[in-house]
Amino acid sequence: MHVPDGFINAPTSAATGVLAAGALAVSLKGARRELDERTAPLAGLVAAFIFAVQMLNFPVAAGTSGHLLGGALAAILVGPFTGILCVSVVLLMQGILFADGGLTALGVNVTDMAIVTTVVSYAVFRGLVKVLPRTRRSVTVASFLAALVSVPAAAVVFTLIYAIGGTTDVSIGKVATAMIGVHVLIGIGEATITALTIGAVIAVRPDLVYGARGLGQRLKLRVDGELVDAPAEAPAPVAAVPQALGSARAGRYPRHRPLWIAGLLTSLVLAGVVSFYASASPDGLEKVAIDQGIDKKAERHASAGSPLADYSVKDVRDARLSGGLAGVIGVGATVVAGSAVFWAVRRRRTGEPAEAG
Repeated sequence: MHVPDGFINAPTSAATGVLAAGALAVSLKGARRELDERTAPLAGLVAAFIFAVQMLNFPVAAGTSGHLLGGALAAILVGPFTGILCVSVVLLMQGILFADGGLTALGVNVTDMAIVTTVVSYAVFRGLVKVLPRTRRSVTVASFLAALVSVPAAAVVFTLIYAIGGTTDVSIGKVATAMIGVHVLIGIGEATITALTIGAVIAVRPDLVYGARGLGQRLKLRVDGELVDAPAEAPAPVAAVPQALGSARAGRYPRHRPLWIAGLLTSLVLAGVVSFYASASPDGLEKVAIDQGIDKKAERHASAGSPLADYSVKDVRDARLSGGLAGVIGVGATVVAGSAVFWAVRRRRTGEPAEAG
């Protein structure tokens, strides 16, 4: 659903840019509360994983494909504010390095693909986990449904933006019908990927899933034939607290390392190898634009001359090698950029001084 340059006029693009900038400023503040010792090491990895999976277009209908948007996945794994930042980092990397999504349309893409998908999906997710049984399976089910809703929601918002600032004279009713129809199908793929990923992480490290916090059930004891909550554990003696904190700090990052390495390797394999087998059909927005004539005023991307444009490495003739190298470079650039952003936000929260040099 990456909107190219030329689809939306300059005033509307500028307005969405201002809206996106304001939302990112709010997200930076909110992320300071979300990025703790559990989420901070993983946020950059989540951005890299989303980048990798977005390269895997899957067929949804005759001549049409879809790909992950990632708002629901990021919000549930690391929190809604951090999730908006994760998807925004991905969009920035894609626009600058790979000529995917217009640079003048960056505000449109951040608004639609990062903000709308994250806000809508997390609102649906929180509502569902409040009424579903407090189990890990419920978190996975809620993830599926939240992701499913987020994609057509993004399609609706694009249609509204196009109704305000579209550059071609096309029936908005036709655009809405086509966009929502195909993105409902894409939403099924989004929901499946999101639920499988959340389910995999929650199976091995449920404490690292932001959306699963506070869902554990208290131990029940049977007293005189009735079930009652077990008493909370007694607090640790004051003298033991510093030692306990020291042990936790000493083991904090090594405990995250296996999952981080596994996630990075998975992202590299998906982007570097599996992406070669992705569907070559146009994605939902691309197909609708072609069918409805929205693309008549599309403009050449400012980064079209990038050595990584169109997810291929310039001057590498072998298509498999060229695409694989581009994917690996993209994952590496995204994890570095994302990690730098999130560690900087984390330092602002903790007040740790930045290292010189």
